[in-house]
Amino acid sequence: MPAMSMSNLAFETKAAEDAKFDAEFVSESNEFEPPYVADYVTVSGLNLVTLEGVGLVTGLDGTGGDPPPSQFRTQLLDDMRRRDIPDPNRIISSPSTALVVVRAYLPPLVQPGDNFDVEVRVPDGSTTTSLNGGWLLECRLTERAIVPGRGILEGKERARAKGPILVSTGEGSSNSLLRRGRIVGGGVGMESRDMRLLLKNDLRSVRNSTRIAERIGTRFFSYDRYGHREPLAEAVTDQKVVLNIHPSYKDNFPRYVQVIQNIAFRETEVERQVRMERLTKELKMPEKSELAALQLEAIGLDALPMLRQGLDADTLECRFHAAVALAYLQQPDGLEVLYEAARDEPAFRVFALAAMSCVDEGETHMYLRQLMDNTQMETRYGAFRCMTTIDDRDPFVRGEVLNDQCKLHVLDVLGEPMLHLTHRQKAEIVLFGADQRFKTPMALSAGPHIMVNASSGGDKVIVSRYRLGDSDQRREVTPRISEVLRACAELGASYPDLAQLLMQAERQQNLPGQIGIDMLPEAGRYYERPEADSRGRAKKRIGRETLAPNQFAKGSEDEEEATKPLLAPEVMEAEEVDEIEAADEAKADEKESVEKDDEKKSFDPIRSFKRMVIPKTHGELVYPDTSEEEE
Repeated sequence: MPAMSMSNLAFETKAAEDAKFDAEFVSESNEFEPPYVADYVTVSGLNLVTLEGVGLVTGLDGTGGDPPPSQFRTQLLDDMRRRDIPDPNRIISSPSTALVVVRAYLPPLVQPGDNFDVEVRVPDGSTTTSLNGGWLLECRLTERAIVPGRGILEGKERARAKGPILVSTGEGSSNSLLRRGRIVGGGVGMESRDMRLLLKNDLRSVRNSTRIAERIGTRFFSYDRYGHREPLAEAVTDQKVVLNIHPSYKDNFPRYVQVIQNIAFRETEVERQVRMERLTKELKMPEKSELAALQLEAIGLDALPMLRQGLDADTLECRFHAAVALAYLQQPDGLEVLYEAARDEPAFRVFALAAMSCVDEGETHMYLRQLMDNTQMETRYGAFRCMTTIDDRDPFVRGEVLNDQCKLHVLDVLGEPMLHLTHRQKAEIVLFGADQRFKTPMALSAGPHIMVNASSGGDKVIVSRYRLGDSDQRREVTPRISEVLRACAELGASYPDLAQLLMQAERQQNLPGQIGIDMLPEAGRYYERPEADSRGRAKKRIGRETLAPNQFAKGSEDEEEATKPLLAPEVMEAEEVDEIEAADEAKADEKESVEKDDEKKSFDPIRSFKRMVIPKTHGELVYPDTSEEEE
């Protein structure tokens, strides 16, 4: 073996290693374009985790049944024995109980005690005909996996679920709809889910993860109980950096990730100043304003003068992006622009309202009160949700709890009377108009045991409860909607019962105004620019459907697939975005034209008439779920 001399060894200095680390990310076309955090890492921990369990529904009015032998029955019996429940077989075979399969999607960044929605479904082969009026007893939710040769294996308990089941009204609904439902906010998390940044494999090292955590911690930090500054990013391994959510972004973690991805990793003070001057110009260009606002927001308070200049831009699109960035920096300068965007432009509405909820100022409350006088229910309810996000103890929107299950909010606002229900995130009834009254005559039911009756022209409403084995109860109230709801709740009506009452009233035309269900502003809408830019792009998609701010997230019929992956690790170029949008529009136009041609070729007058008379979803309180074929 030849002798090794020191002259043959080459030692790489720290400065040379740093230069090598950044060389591949420095743009050749612009010497002042630094590498960004998104160039080094991918985001993890923002997917939905599927949890499942088996539970027992009680309180059914003879619509339950004895479940057939199966793994679900065995699991339920084992759970009941662990809880020391005597004679479990007799209980689950009763017609007032039903075995159900429970499923929930554990949301990102959930903390212990946070609530989320739960789905319940009667398994195949069960004789249960309806879950209407049922209550799910507390059950465990775990992760499950099918292992060849070992069957279904359970993970640790990550959440629990219980509560009243919301199903269809039972009128004109198929049996399959009555055998499944949703518990609004019925799941309770039992552990924390963190957001993580994972370094790319060719860049992973302890030094690199530490430097990335330090750079993020310089921009986002908090203070402990002793006043010491604590960074919100911590490098735990050579590849993983754990992030804590900043208070300004607690209700919009997709925005938080976007800002972190646009943090410049290495640049001198001179380079940053030059970049800020360039971003100030791009902030007033509609096609570049969104990315420019994000990068200025990532810089922090030093970028405030540049963002304020964006409020003077000629187009609403540029002013909107600047105002959103200012709001997340806790600056009220752009509130008027956000109010204008939420009022006039549907594509900007959801993001404008989410940004306004970050600025707890008297001016914010004034603008939100004005939005609640709007003629559109989406704008009204969006402003209400925004105000409750800022402070749910505000006397104007605080509301009252009915039967420990839902909240009733009676808002003294101007405009036409409206009523809003929810079947996602949280159970609440919102009356836009303090003196809304039922139109008489009416004969309604709130669940299987409560009846609501009023004669024509009368000023009294009779609320009665009848149940075999219990004494009859009766309340006499005015036709005011809020009083009738309170009387029903006093007699034991659950939130699904109250929702059924209101939907029946709408179908029988007993309500003074329109009713809506989950009328939340949506992300992913298209914005029509007043004039096409130099490249001819007159339409722009604002956000993605699956990346709405937390308080406005609607979910999806296939939530797990819709949000996996939840966030793209890289930002697409403008050309790529235009190509995708153009392709989507072309496919939609082609599909529409094919459907029209098919209708012309195979026109059936009987089928056309049936289509006209089939009731639409208006007036139906039906939990949207997958098709019956999946069962």
